[in-house]
Amino acid sequence: MKKLLSFLAIVAIILASNCSRIPENNDPVIGIWSNIEMTTSQSARSTIKKEWIFNDAYLGRFHTYRNNEIEVLTDFSWKKDGEMYIITYPGLENKTNDMVKMKESDDGIILEDTSGQTIAIKE
Repeated sequence: MKKLLSFLAIVAIILASNCSRIPENNDPVIGIWSNIEMTTSQSARSTIKKEWIFNDAYLGRFHTYRNNEIEVLTDFSWKKDGEMYIITYPGLENKTNDMVKMKESDDGIILEDTSGQTIAIKE
């Protein structure tokens, strides 16, 4: 009887592990996207780089660098709704969701917001 129960437990574990496969995500947004801004004031020049790293589990990491020093580091989640990608930043209360779409331009593949502004370029 113990052998039968052990056998049934092993079969149940194998069946349960086969049912929990995550479907493969090959969305073209997966990868590293960045935007570099240069600002000049009377006293100094400043470089701000924003970087989004999208992964296939509908999550990612967002960084902001000012003069090569990290200012913001947080995770985000993303989802696709038609042509739009909605990026949510749960760790940042003061950052609103980004709604962007992918577009080809002379600079390469870009993420563009709803007003037509370039948010990031794919690296």
